[in-house]
Amino acid sequence: MYAILDIETTGGSPKAEKITEIAIYFHDGEKLTDEWSTLVNPEKSIPPFITGLTGITNDMVADAPKFYEIAKEIVERTEGHIVVGHNVNFDYSFIKSEFNRLGYEYRRDTLCTVKLSKKIIPGHKSYSLGKLCGELGIVINDRHRAAGDAFATVKLFELLREQSAHNGQPSDPWLPPAEKYKNLNGNLSVQDIENLPEKAGTYYFYDEHNTLLYIGKSKSIRKRVLSHLGNDKGKRALEMRERIASISYELTGSELIALLKESEEIKQNKPIYNRAQRRSLSHWGLYSGKDSFGYITLRLGRISDNLEIPVTSFNNKTEAREMLTRQVEKHWLCQKLCGLYVTDGACFHHTIRQCNGACVQKESVKDYNSRVEELLGKYRLDQGNMLIIDQGRNQEERCVIRIEKGMYLGYGYLSIDQGYLGIEQMLECVKPALDNRDVRQILSSWLRRNSVEKILYY
Repeated sequence: MYAILDIETTGGSPKAEKITEIAIYFHDGEKLTDEWSTLVNPEKSIPPFITGLTGITNDMVADAPKFYEIAKEIVERTEGHIVVGHNVNFDYSFIKSEFNRLGYEYRRDTLCTVKLSKKIIPGHKSYSLGKLCGELGIVINDRHRAAGDAFATVKLFELLREQSAHNGQPSDPWLPPAEKYKNLNGNLSVQDIENLPEKAGTYYFYDEHNTLLYIGKSKSIRKRVLSHLGNDKGKRALEMRERIASISYELTGSELIALLKESEEIKQNKPIYNRAQRRSLSHWGLYSGKDSFGYITLRLGRISDNLEIPVTSFNNKTEAREMLTRQVEKHWLCQKLCGLYVTDGACFHHTIRQCNGACVQKESVKDYNSRVEELLGKYRLDQGNMLIIDQGRNQEERCVIRIEKGMYLGYGYLSIDQGYLGIEQMLECVKPALDNRDVRQILSSWLRRNSVEKILYY
């Protein structure tokens, strides 16, 4: 059974915006069996540009039911159905977000007609609903209204099923979960898979002897695990899938925490099927300083328990030296000032005109140091003391990540229902963790590309 739906909203963010209209057509795989739609009072103003797109005005939704008033009906009507939508993640994330505000976790299997279209009818320039339906001869009445777009999705859904059967393509996308999982390890129950949460965290695969096979992370544990269980490409993937006898997980709230936790636990446990981060903790570091002329110097050395903090770290001396050699050439740095060539005079690169002469004070300190800083910026975390605050495992909690002088010190969780919380309380909740190259790369990459709730400096 399928619930083919479409929604209209006050904007594009499920966290900040609300649903203004929802339409659902119910399909048994052969024909429509029922339909249901309603405007929804979003309890906030609809922006003019959204009204211009959908035609839904504030007056139209003023007397419409609020989401909490239709929530029970949505749950009951879609029970036992696979939710289908064109770019279904958009619609599903809004519906889940509305339910989350009510303290209820809404969960349904989903099917995306965008992904199915690309697989079953490849070659189209655009897979937007309007353009795809136009090319396929599907008429959309009331474009950008929930009922009109949902009914067009019904017609597309039926066309895709017919084309799939005509092409003799695998019917797996249309199967209910119990049938999809029939080739898995006999000790792994369908119910255990279905009960996995659609939340951020780490997950763990074990064989029938309770040997840890794999550790992973995802912002949606269930979705990622299903991708593993459906992966039949490659001997190693198939072998692991057949060995998975049980699955456990830990919620982290923040996807960033999931990344850090995954990295740490892979190094500690060295699961059989994790390759990328199974290396032991790093033992060599890259350090920076300045010479008597003011040039920034670099050197490689063993990481010890002293207070000097490396810019980044490596598993061994060979790996460290190879990286530094590449970067010296890329950024046109001096071998001598980077500790790669011992001499009282000019470095070898200067003699072959691959160094501008910082080694013999022929290049200005400013010009040379700017290139060194460009290199260091790739690896260096903020050198201040800071706390990264992000979402916790529930609404009453926040996670706290501690960085001191550019060094990762660990993370923890803090309840926010205790009134005012100062820096001391935040520091106390952090459990110590080991700093290494991988976590620094995770942190620096995440902070460059993603937002967090707050960063506090202390």
